[in-house]
Parts: sequence; C-alpha cells; structure tokens
Amino acid sequence: MDETSNLAIADKLLLARFSSFFTQFIDLSILLAFFSLQAFFILAKIDPTNHFLSASSFLLLAIAKRYIFSRPSSALYLVDFSCLKPPNFCRVPFSTYIEHAHMLDFLDKESVDFMAKVLAHSGQGEQTYLPPCIHIIPPKSSHREAINEVHIALFPVFEDLLSKTKISPAEIDVLIVNCSGFCPAPSLSSIIVNKYSMRDDVKSFTISGMGCSASALAIDMAHNILKTHRNSNAVILSTEILSTGWYPGKQQTMLVLNCIFRMGAAAILVTNKREAKKTAKYKLLHTLRTQRAFDDKGYYSAFREEDSDGFTGVTLRRDLLQVAGETLRSNITILGKKILPYTEMILYAISITKKKYLDKSSEIYVPNFKRAVQHFCLPASGKPVIREIGKGLKLGERDMEPALMTLHRFGNQSSSSLWYELGYMEAKDRVKKGDKVWQLGMGSGPKCNSLVWECVRPICEEAQKGVWADCIDSYPVVLGRVDK
Repeated sequence: MDETSNLAIADKLLLARFSSFFTQFIDLSILLAFFSLQAFFILAKIDPTNHFLSASSFLLLAIAKRYIFSRPSSALYLVDFSCLKPPNFCRVPFSTYIEHAHMLDFLDKESVDFMAKVLAHSGQGEQTYLPPCIHIIPPKSSHREAINEVHIALFPVFEDLLSKTKISPAEIDVLIVNCSGFCPAPSLSSIIVNKYSMRDDVKSFTISGMGCSASALAIDMAHNILKTHRNSNAVILSTEILSTGWYPGKQQTMLVLNCIFRMGAAAILVTNKREAKKTAKYKLLHTLRTQRAFDDKGYYSAFREEDSDGFTGVTLRRDLLQVAGETLRSNITILGKKILPYTEMILYAISITKKKYLDKSSEIYVPNFKRAVQHFCLPASGKPVIREIGKGLKLGERDMEPALMTLHRFGNQSSSSLWYELGYMEAKDRVKKGDKVWQLGMGSGPKCNSLVWECVRPICEEAQKGVWADCIDSYPVVLGRVDK
C-alpha cells in the first residue's frame, strides 16, 4: 500500500478510537451525574420518591444511549461487486476442446462423441475459459496447478473490487471465500489474508462442498455475522477451482462436468454501515436457505465418488432435474409467503383447495413472481435447467435472458454465475431504482438459497466497464432450441 493509503487507514483507526473514547466518556458522565444527583437528594433530605424517579430516568437514558451507539444495523447493503474476465489464453472454443479430447489416450471415440454432444446442447458459446493446466495434454490435476488457478482467479477480481469501492484490505472486517471442490491448507481465505496483509483480527472463513449455491449462502452467512458487528465491511470471494476437479476417466455420467464447468470468479462487498445506503447499489430484503439432504434420492443426485477404475469424479444421475424441481419448490413456497402480494397467495390457496376437494384434475395455480420481483438471476447449470426453472416460475424469454447469455458467454461458473447475470442486467441498464432482484442459487446436497435485493440508487454506465464491457452490444444472441 502507498503512503496515502496508509495515512487514510491511520485516520480511520484514529477516528474509531476517538469514537470509542467518546462512548466511554458518555458512560462515565451518566454515572457521575447519577451519583451526584443521588448525593444531593440525600443531603437535602428530599422525598425518596425523587430517588426512584431519578434512578429510572438515568436507567432509561443509559438504555437509550446503548441502543443508539451500540446497536448494529440490521440492514445489509451491497456496495458493489466485480466479476473475473479470465486471460484470453484460457479461451477454449469447441473445436479446440474436441481436438484435445481426441488426443487423450484414455478416451475412446464413444466418449469423445458424447462430450461433443454435451457441448453442442449445453448452451455455451465459443468464448468460455478453462484454466491453463486443462489446456495441457493430458491435463495436469496437481495441487500446484490448483494454487496457481487460485491466484489467477481470486487476486485480480479482489483487486478490481478494491479499486471500484476505494477501500483497502485493512478496512475489511469479514472475509468469506467459497469454493466447492478445492480445500487446501492453509485455507483459501488464509491465502488472501497473507497476500494482502490483512488485519490480525479479520474474521475469515472458507466454505467448501456447497456447490453452485455457495455464493448466495455466503451472503446469508455475512448477513448473520454482521448482525453482531456494527459498522463493518464483509467481502465474499466466490469461485470454483477446476484444476483438481478434472475427471480423467470415461464414465459418461462423470464426463458431463468436464464439459460444462468453466473458469470464473466474483468478489462482492457488503456492509451494515448506515452511511452506505447513500452510495450502495442494493439493500438485502430477504434471504432463505432450504435443503433436501435428508432424502437419499436428492443426496445422491450429484455425488463425488470413484468410478470402477478408481478415478474420482462427480456423478450426475438422471433424476437430477426432478430433484432440482423438488428442491426449488420447497424454497419458493416459503419465499412466496414473504414477498408475494396477497392476491397471488389467495389464488394459490384457492387452486389447492379446488384440486383437493372439488376437481382433482384441475391445475394448481402457479403464483406470478413477476408481481413481486422484476429481475431474476437463475442457476446457469445448463440450458435445460434454466428453461425448466423459467417454465416453473412462468418466466418469459427476457426474464431468462441474463442466465442464458451468461451461460453462452462464460459457461457454467458454478456459484459465481449469479453475479455475471446481475452484471449483464446492469450493463443492459435494466435495473432501476426500486426494482427487486431475485438471486437463486442451487447446488449439490441438494440445497437452494434465495437472495432478494432492492436497488436503492440509479445504476448507470455499467456497459462501459466490467466483465461485459467488450461484448454487451452483441447480446442477446439467438440460441438453438435443442434442450434435451
């Protein structure tokens, strides 16, 4: 950090110490005034009732002071976020991917044809990215390569966030890093703390094994942590490290993830500082976490295990879409009660009553979530998944567009995809002050996490900056309708 940054940090620390001293001074002043008044009452032999009244008054004053000065703000504001645009040398067109697959000895023609079919039907475009070690023939899945990918993914996006928000690493009170498949020691959060010489009292956490829902889960986690820490900043770094996730076998149910997961990362700054409501982009309205790990069918629908040759990969079973639908249904049923207008809930209740008691062949009414939310960030797991969720929520093409275009341009980036989708909406100047945004994360477990934000200020000129800056004018593109 330069001298100016150090001086700014020193000024803020001095201000924090002065604030603490001022609070203690008020405490001492209240106590001194109370005992002085009590001594005066005793010496003047005043009616004991006045003792009680004065004591009650000072007690209320102390409670009010504690409420005003010490109560953490329950509001959580999203100040800004950044998304990684990987280096151009990591780009992997379909032709390159399939050519490399043909050169791998362990893959037969049937396996390569299967991978080509998955790519063609995935909804991805020709501009997605894979880490450098996957471009090597054969791919190198070593710990060293995974750490190198961490540096490539997290350092630039974190630095971009610091630059955009004009804060220093020393001003971060909480750090949460989520990555499902790679959990080194020291942890990913420790790597960041070490690289940027963060404070010794920073509260750092690493979330692993939570799948594509982890970014939304991390926001909920930060929200809960900041409820007990006033005037604090939290940064969430969200990524998926692919270097150690590459499956070197030929079992088709495990080869799918080799085809659909792509490189990406996001950095998000949230805070509970009251002054942030003037500069932040969004305010968090609702969070909701649900899961179905208690159900064996759901638990094993996406499962990391070894194949018959001893190679480790993630098996995606055929009932995955059905499990996703059941997981989503339980989440939106609870969320709907929080955000839907009463008219929608009444229509839903009437349809259930009708189907149960009057006409069992009747359809259950699907609430119109667009009456409560204007923008949707859906799981970018694949084109069929996006369209299935969109169909279930009665969304139009424009509502699904951010997810479909993110999938086309950047691929499935696991938990960080939600932020590329929000970046797409901002780059298109679609998010207006007062609009509600629903971020829906779904991951293995299975689990479903929802975040509902409200835009609290006009968002302008995002098309000229950020990860979409060089391509937003060419979107949306027309995608093929081959979804199965």
